[in-house]
Parts: sequence; structure tokens; C-alpha cells
Amino acid sequence: MTDTKDGSEREPTPPGRGRTPDARAIEPAAPDEFGLVQVWWGDGKGKTTAALGMAFRAAGHGYRVHVLQFMKGGAASVEDVRGEYNAMAAMPGLTYENLGHYGWHAMNDGTDERDHEAEAQAGLQRAQELVDAAAAADLSTPFALDGSPDDGVHMLVLDEVLYAAERGLVDPDTVLRLVDSKPADLELVLSGGHEPPSYLLERADLVTEVRKVAHPIDAGQRARKGTEY
Repeated sequence: MTDTKDGSEREPTPPGRGRTPDARAIEPAAPDEFGLVQVWWGDGKGKTTAALGMAFRAAGHGYRVHVLQFMKGGAASVEDVRGEYNAMAAMPGLTYENLGHYGWHAMNDGTDERDHEAEAQAGLQRAQELVDAAAAADLSTPFALDGSPDDGVHMLVLDEVLYAAERGLVDPDTVLRLVDSKPADLELVLSGGHEPPSYLLERADLVTEVRKVAHPIDAGQRARKGTEY
């Protein structure tokens, strides 16, 4: 119970004042306060999950978002079409590309390690193209929800790019130059890796370490459809 000014008691007001908010139609809009660099790294599960959660949240406000994934082309233990691809394809204003090679680098799964490096390099080049396109656009204005990311986006998510840098598939200095070249109003999200990306820590506005306390994979649990892919 909560005391009122006259000394009487009343039930506390629940969050949201007891109302369930209604969903609104998604219309093109532009953010007022975008422009930060976010870094999500660590040995725990949830880096991509957090990055995609922000991507969906931003797209839900009508902002134009693009996700570029590195090193996630599939593996023997999972399907090549993950659940997030279907969800992103159905979300207005949210597009994605995957430049990962099938398999996983340094896992001796029969894939050519040179292909992993070549596709990671291509991914970083594509990321720079998208940053340059955002720099040439007016990010204070809305973009067509079905428009090309080459016309500009408000948020760019580079999923697993830090993992690619950690494994030597791309040069960390090149990642740093990409960050330094971003326009002031572009929200840039970089995820991946188990080691701290020390080369980025002074450039980032938000740094989150996703730390593993327990993970079922340590007990032999394979990736599960609907949670890991």
C-alpha cells in the first residue's frame, strides 16, 4: 500500500498505469538522438540477441535499420536459414545481408579457411560502403521502409565483426577506421568475440561484456532451434 498526502492508503499504481499499450502502424520516421557506437562482446550467449533486439526496436519506430552478418553462413549442427532471417524479412524497415561462409572458421569442418577470410574481407568492404552511403544521406529525415540500405540507414548492425577481427580474418585497424569514418548521426552496433576489443574501447560510447556464468553447451547440449538459431 502507498500513503497519500491525507494519510490514507491506496493501492500502488502498476507500471504502465494498468494499461496495455496498443501497437501502432509503422510509418517512416527519423530518430532524434542516434549516433553512438555500441560494442557487445564476451563469452556469454546473447550478443546477437541484444543487437537484433535493438534493431527490431528501432525499426518498430519507423527508423531504417540494416543488419550485416559476418561468419554466420551455417554449420552442420544448425540450419542455414535461422529464425531471425524470417523475422527480419517480415519486419518493415529492417533488412539484412549475410556474408558468412558455410561452416565455422578453425573448426575443421571441411570448409576452406581461405573462403572464410575472403568473405569476411568482403563483409568489411560492404560495411564501409554502407557507412559511406549513410554519410552521403540526410539522417535527420525518414527513409522509405522498403528502400535500399545503399540510400542510407539510421542504424547499422555489424554482427560478429568483432569475432572476425579476433580470429584475424579482418584487420582490427580497418574496423577502427570504419568506426572513425561513420557520420555523426549513424547508430553503429558491433558485436561478437570472446576477447575484449581493446582497439575499440576508447572509441565506443557503450561497451557491454556478455559474460557466461553457465551454458548448456558445456554439458553437451547442441544448438536449439528457436533459441540459438
